[in-house]
Amino acid sequence: MKIQFEGNLNYQQDAIEAVVDVFKGQEKLQSNFTVLAPKDQTIDYDADLGYANKINLLPKQIVENVQTIQMKNGLRISDPNKIDRNDLQFSIEMETGTGKTYVFTRSIMEMNRKYGFKKFIIVVPSVSIREGINKSLELTDDHFKKVFENTPYKYFIYDSSNLSQVRDFATSDQIRIMVINVQAFSQDVDTAKGSKRIMLEYNDKLGAKPISLLQDTNPIVIVDEPQSTMSSKLQIQSIKNLNPIAIYRFSATHKEKINLLYKFDAIDAYNDGKVKKIEVASVTAKDEVSDGAFIQVLGISNKNGFKVKLNLDIKGKNGKVTRSSKEVKLGDDLYQITKLDQYYGFNVSEISTEPEFIEFSNGQFLQSGQTLGGVNDSDIKRKLIAKTIQEHLDKEVKLNPKGIKVLSLFFIDKVARYREYDEEGNKLNGEYAQIFEEEYNRIIQSPKYKLSLFKEVQDLEVNVLDVHKGYFSTDKRSKKSNSKDKFEAFKDTSGSVKADEDTYHLIMTEKEKLLSFDSPVRFIFSHTALREGWDNPNVFQICLLKEMGASEIRRRQEIGRGLRISVDQTGNRVYDENVNILTTVVNESFKDFVEEYQKELNEDTGITFGHLAIESFNTVVTSVDENDEPVYLGQETSSQIYQTFIELGYIDKKGKIQDTLKIHLKEETVDLGQEFSETVSKQIYNILKQVAGSLEIKDNDKKVEININKEVFLSEDFKKLWDTIKYKTVYQVEFDSEKLIENCIKTINNNVLNQQAKIEFVKGKLAVGKGGIETDGELKTYVENLEVEVRSLPDIITYLQNETDLTRKTIVLILKGLEARVLKYFKTNPQAFIEKCIDVINIQKRLFIVDGIKYQKIGDHDYYEQKELEKTDAIGYLSKYMVEASKSAFDYTLCDSDVELNLAREFESSENVSLYTKLPGWFKIPTPLGSYNPDWAILYNKGDGEKLYFVTESKGTIFDEGLKPIETGKIKCGKEHFKAIGSRMIVAHTMDDIYNQV
Repeated sequence: MKIQFEGNLNYQQDAIEAVVDVFKGQEKLQSNFTVLAPKDQTIDYDADLGYANKINLLPKQIVENVQTIQMKNGLRISDPNKIDRNDLQFSIEMETGTGKTYVFTRSIMEMNRKYGFKKFIIVVPSVSIREGINKSLELTDDHFKKVFENTPYKYFIYDSSNLSQVRDFATSDQIRIMVINVQAFSQDVDTAKGSKRIMLEYNDKLGAKPISLLQDTNPIVIVDEPQSTMSSKLQIQSIKNLNPIAIYRFSATHKEKINLLYKFDAIDAYNDGKVKKIEVASVTAKDEVSDGAFIQVLGISNKNGFKVKLNLDIKGKNGKVTRSSKEVKLGDDLYQITKLDQYYGFNVSEISTEPEFIEFSNGQFLQSGQTLGGVNDSDIKRKLIAKTIQEHLDKEVKLNPKGIKVLSLFFIDKVARYREYDEEGNKLNGEYAQIFEEEYNRIIQSPKYKLSLFKEVQDLEVNVLDVHKGYFSTDKRSKKSNSKDKFEAFKDTSGSVKADEDTYHLIMTEKEKLLSFDSPVRFIFSHTALREGWDNPNVFQICLLKEMGASEIRRRQEIGRGLRISVDQTGNRVYDENVNILTTVVNESFKDFVEEYQKELNEDTGITFGHLAIESFNTVVTSVDENDEPVYLGQETSSQIYQTFIELGYIDKKGKIQDTLKIHLKEETVDLGQEFSETVSKQIYNILKQVAGSLEIKDNDKKVEININKEVFLSEDFKKLWDTIKYKTVYQVEFDSEKLIENCIKTINNNVLNQQAKIEFVKGKLAVGKGGIETDGELKTYVENLEVEVRSLPDIITYLQNETDLTRKTIVLILKGLEARVLKYFKTNPQAFIEKCIDVINIQKRLFIVDGIKYQKIGDHDYYEQKELEKTDAIGYLSKYMVEASKSAFDYTLCDSDVELNLAREFESSENVSLYTKLPGWFKIPTPLGSYNPDWAILYNKGDGEKLYFVTESKGTIFDEGLKPIETGKIKCGKEHFKAIGSRMIVAHTMDDIYNQV
């Protein structure tokens, strides 16, 4: 099958038009020069005429063309001084997978047809991208011959050993396209460092310096990925040394956008359906179990001394254990670091980087990526691989009947994980290949695939060995039996060495083959180093099998291998959003993936979510001219709106949208600074809504300071109220030990659950907009339990004794009283069980303490001062939870709940309440259950002249049974505290509760 190319995609046509129209008005011209015959008489070349590109447009015309293009495409208008006739550089931004190579290749053909340009050089940063472009030129050959009526052209990859192609490039009067790595000639320009002089030195067989022939053609240079290709002064100088009449810079991730002509970025492509939608399948471990000392080796380095990054269980001051990473060095004692007995004897005795391992004084030995005493990394990898296979087969069920071959791609960091070899070169499965085959054979036995879906799933009975294939660079190795007898073996590479050229070539060569049902290969394994410059439109799943301690993944790079719209068996693109979904299977939480993906989008593309720019409104259409062409608002007016927004506080100086604009946008009261027609205003509003996003906001215009109500605060009644409640206390406790043991046993038996290690699967689609990346629809979650055998159990009695301050005898009695089923949970997840027991025992202990608590006033000089209220800074937002107050010590009362809100309103309207105040956060009563901050202080007038001063706690119910035990306990303590200082505290849901209790 052959991939079919479309020549009518609007966004591609717009991009091509932007490239070509830079030279609008240019006549068809050509310039000639002489190419001398070679001095080497054995070479049969005569003197030739060279053909060069030529332009005769005035600088002013080029500036007008560029600004017209930018205005039409809604981009920032370039300063005329930045459009240098002697150094023309232009940028085109196109998202990965949207046909960037097609656009610049077709632009070449269009510039030839319109202006007669014939000489083009495509400069690339790497072998992979070079091979990708070469493959694209091959695939589009028939398409362009048809579109451009067999206009003759030739493309080639620069080869320093075949310089005759350079001579042909100069002397041909037809289109010539040279593809070259920037490394192939940037070294030559730097005479101080360059060792290769092929480009610069006269060549007898060529009859000239290669660089001179290229310079004389005045080529148009197309730079792919300029952020890499032109990342140094040497590279920039080298490209300019080609003497181009113009440089076009194509990328999805420009670092510098010079005279941007066209933009079709990640947001445009995603929302226009020109790339696949992204779905994230998160596979992570939860409630991880430790079998003795848990140690996970994340990475080993020798920068400023040998160091190892370990994941360890570390005991905190609260007795709880958290898993976190620590860097250790020779001699470090893990027992001292973790404060856990199971790490006793784990002193770091040796660290090595080649091979990577760490050894401890007790003889334990771990390599980089390995785990001791917990869920092994290979268990997680098995789940990732299995999830990918399931997602793959589910897609085959839907897509095979539509003639769409489904492919899945696994990225791995080490070739040995996929393929190993014995001493005679026989192939052996690496760990991941073995896991894949086991999981594939297991999953296809499911009735879901084997019976009801047999007809839809292609090649279900094909041998598992045939459904997966590895694409890695190779090396020659000697067999042990005969060192002269060699065999090819996969090897790890950087992605940019000579050995990788054949790998990229193979990937490109087999691109169409893999799309056909004739090929049984559906699962591809490749090296993370080979993650750029190639893709396959029918990759529907990408699984990142990242090694522990490996460099951070670049989500955009990996995802880019599968973003392109899929094709069917006829080679035609299938534009169906229900088909084009790329599932990324990752070992990180859904939330983390989304956050990091958005961060990478921002870093790579410069997209600043929730920001406006001075050109944001350039393309708002104000009218049409006599030729029915649109008349645009333009950058001058767009800039005026932008400046108005800054002055009004709608945006900051960097264009970031503020809450004020979101409020006015919601209320449709945005001040645009000048009058516009309804049609124009609507377009501006639509742009603002796209960029502002749907973030939750608070209304800055409704922000108010809460101040002291001096009439109440300075009154004699308020002073008496405060004097009644202000004193501090201390408490003493007594409790029944036997009852405590009984309640601990009962609570543990009823509430402690079997906390097994689990794998959590979360899947959801992404919505990408100008306001940011969000979840598109609901997340789907399910959990699988992991059977982890724990053989090393900690000393539970000592641990509980240390963390609860109970005697060893009491702890033993509690444990003996537990049901057998509950005690088994200790063996399933020891640390989780211990921590649950600690929580139960400490809470029960505190509740029992409350029952026997006695408060005592410290003295007449230890109290909360009334004047501290004046220092209380409070800010609120006018809403239903903020009540304007006349009886309170503050002019507004900020409530935390509907119950508080209703009480505050009733206080204001009740004639029995003379004054009240919401007690500040610093007014705290000490309790065994933690500090307690009651809600209200009230002066209540009974009507017979008697005044009552007391504290009120507002709750949804006044009955203990309706409250949580901790809440009930704190309220009991509060009542005892106020009783001890001669005051009173009551619990109220409404004013009726207060009436009933006074």
